[in-house]
Amino acid sequence: MKKFLKQVLATVVGISLWFLLAIVICIVSVICMSIGDSSTTAVKNGSVMRITLNGVLSERSQEADVMSLLMGGNTEGLGLDQLLAGIDAAAKNDKVEGIYLEVGAFDGGTPAMLQELRQALLKYKQDSGKWIIAYGDIYTQGAYYLCSVADKVMLNPEGMVDWHGLASQPMFYTDLLKKVGVKFQVFKVGKFKSAVEPYIATEMSEPNRQQVTSFLSSIWEQMVEEVGESRSLTAEQLNLMADTFITMQPSQMLVDYHMVDTLTYIDGVRTFLRNRLNLEEGKSIRFVSPADVVADADTDSHDDKIAVFYASGEIVQQVANSIASSEENIVQDEVVRELRKLRENEDIKAVVMRVNSPGGSAFASEQIWRELQLLKEQKPVVVSMGGMAASGGYYISCGASKIFAEPTTLTGSIGIFGLIPDASELLTEKLELHFDVVATNRHSDFGAMGRPFNAEEAALMQAYVERGYDLFTRRVAEGRGLPQDSVDAIGQGRVWTGEQAIQLGLVDQLGNLEDALAEAAKLANLTEYERVNYPEQISWIDRMMQDKPESYFDARLHEALGNLYPMVSTLQMLQYQRVPQQCVFTRLPFELNIR
Repeated sequence: MKKFLKQVLATVVGISLWFLLAIVICIVSVICMSIGDSSTTAVKNGSVMRITLNGVLSERSQEADVMSLLMGGNTEGLGLDQLLAGIDAAAKNDKVEGIYLEVGAFDGGTPAMLQELRQALLKYKQDSGKWIIAYGDIYTQGAYYLCSVADKVMLNPEGMVDWHGLASQPMFYTDLLKKVGVKFQVFKVGKFKSAVEPYIATEMSEPNRQQVTSFLSSIWEQMVEEVGESRSLTAEQLNLMADTFITMQPSQMLVDYHMVDTLTYIDGVRTFLRNRLNLEEGKSIRFVSPADVVADADTDSHDDKIAVFYASGEIVQQVANSIASSEENIVQDEVVRELRKLRENEDIKAVVMRVNSPGGSAFASEQIWRELQLLKEQKPVVVSMGGMAASGGYYISCGASKIFAEPTTLTGSIGIFGLIPDASELLTEKLELHFDVVATNRHSDFGAMGRPFNAEEAALMQAYVERGYDLFTRRVAEGRGLPQDSVDAIGQGRVWTGEQAIQLGLVDQLGNLEDALAEAAKLANLTEYERVNYPEQISWIDRMMQDKPESYFDARLHEALGNLYPMVSTLQMLQYQRVPQQCVFTRLPFELNIR
């Protein structure tokens, strides 16, 4: 009887598992078919290109991964590349009557990315003479900055415009870490190099406060100037509205103060658009997406090509963790390999390196810099700086033939630091672990977990970091044609905006990606060319096969922890503290935290 019951139970379990597997396969298949359906809406006469501002703006659009879809994540990404291409194509397409900006839960992007998108919308209006209409229930500050270019800005009667100015509120983990028995050993060069402060201090240093005040003021002044020009408001009026926190005032005041043009519900917007398009009552508006308009455009193929190489995210070495393998990072081995391919590709006549990076590994930055110099020996290399190209992001940029930056790009931060956790108190006192050692030489146990660095080891680490800073400033001096002591004077880890950097000789010209492409064509003596984007984006199914399961959960952990995430990710360095090369960074603060 026991044997019979065991067989029955095994059969039931087996059938249940089979049904469960079948359900999962069915769900994944449905998602695969929905993702794989690459059909687009046809662009016909009277179309309106709708841009839905929702989520976070990234450099490149990307297919949603299956894990995110299964777990209820977003199915679409908001990529700056596709938005810019769509706006440009809409300006040239006679079947597109105008652009409708529909604001959802828009978290925005970096100020420079928003600035580039705003410039594209302004150029669209100027070049085509077509209209832009904007509507939102709630305009975040970034969304309002973008939508202020519209011919008509419409707001839900119960909605609001968040207009409050800019602030940076870094979080300091020092006392929290102290409670668990962890402290950080810091080795740095550059009095403005503030990335280490959250781990060793409880407030901003005066040099850091000075630089943050400087770049925030520069960015805010530009936002105010641009919004004021579009809305016929003075800087004094816009600052007064921020100071009185007009966000919390009755929405009618926003109309009275000319922040918005009219208050209406979504049905009123549809009625307004139908009237603008001279549509009969009840006839639906033909909305198309930026992807639809791009697909409808005629694309000419040329033998001569200019590559736009996207280098976005943290600069990391090829290490065995889920973060380094992500497409959201600049992985040393992968980037070097791709740049080498571009160097050897005879059809590629010039390269535009699109950099949007806070930096990262000093060692990886040097390897990428080297490969870019080899590439520059064969063909022009122009850098287009996105939201930020600072620290390691500037390191890999400084040797380019020409450097373009947006006025609000964050760049510079020429400095270097080593940040190595000391968990000896946690391990030996709180957890009461004991360590012993047998060593053949004086430094055989360098970086041992059971103790902090001794004075000699600390001196060796500081010297290592100082050599790294000397190399960094030398690379900048060579690339920018400046004396090394001048680079040191404007270096010291200080962050500059693009507007400030051009006066210091760190960038050549203020401009966007299109400007950089035009310069690359000029340097390569090209009048006609085809733009190709690199590196090639892998499909969702390849990403699913390559990604480790922990990469998805790491991303969800980042979402859940928010500003606490950097502390958790930094503690991962405990496993690398015996390898100084992997603990030395040229990087902006782990979270800039501009809001």
